[in-house]
Amino acid sequence: MASRPLTPPQPPSEQGIHQDRPYWLWLPAGEGPWPAMLIIHGAGSRKENHADFARQCAAAGWAALSFDQRGHGESTDEMGPGALADIGRMARFLASRPDVDGNRVCVRGSSMGGYLAIHAAATSPSIAGVIAICPAGEDQLLRGVRAGDFEFRAGERARAELAAWLAEHDLRAAVELVAPKPLILLHARGDERVPVELSEELHARAGAPKKLIVVPGGHHRSVQHDAELQSVALRWLERNLPAHAAGR
Repeated sequence: MASRPLTPPQPPSEQGIHQDRPYWLWLPAGEGPWPAMLIIHGAGSRKENHADFARQCAAAGWAALSFDQRGHGESTDEMGPGALADIGRMARFLASRPDVDGNRVCVRGSSMGGYLAIHAAATSPSIAGVIAICPAGEDQLLRGVRAGDFEFRAGERARAELAAWLAEHDLRAAVELVAPKPLILLHARGDERVPVELSEELHARAGAPKKLIVVPGGHHRSVQHDAELQSVALRWLERNLPAHAAGR
C-alpha cells in the first residue's frame, strides 16, 4: 500500500521584527478578532522551537506569536533585564492588530520564559492571562547566569546586570499580583532542573482563578511539547478569560 504524502507543517502567517524583536505570527483560518497567545521561550531557546504550540493555538482559534528574546536566535542585542519590558511591548503589538481581541492577549512561557511570563502578567495591563510551564525561580536562574550555563549572548557586563536584576525580584511575590487574571501552571514531577515544589508553592500563593497540573515522571522539557496538556491549558484559559469584546 502506498503511503500518504506527509503534510508540511503550517508556516507562519507573518514574519517580521518589532522593536528589535524578530517574530513569527500564526493566524487561525477565518476572520477575527481572536484571542492571542504570546509565546516566551526559555534560556538558550528561540522562537522556532515553539512553532508546534503556535500551530496548535492557530488550529484552536488563537493568534499566536513567538519571538526571539534578547541574546537569542536572530536578535542582535544581549540578554538583559530589558527582556521583561519586551514582553509588554510585544503584548501591546499583538493587541493593536484589528484581527486580535486586545482584551484577551495571554502569555505562555516555559522555564525562564515561565518566570518572565508570571512577572509580565503581574505588571502589564496588556496581558489577560498566563500559562506557566515549569517556571524557574530566581535561585535557579541566578545560579545559571553566574555559572555561564545558559546558551544566550551576553558579555560580562550584561550578565552582571542580569544577575543584579534577578536578585532584586521575587517570583513568589509576583504571582500574588497576577489575580484576577487566570493562571495555569504545568510541571513534570520528574523535572531535573526546576523542582515541582516551586510550582506547588506558586499555586498556593496565587489568587483565583488558578489551576495546577502536575504530571508523573517526565523531565524539564517534556510538558512544553505535550500536545494534550497544551490543549487542556488552552481550553481552561479560554473558559476563564473575559468574554469576547463586542465591536472590536
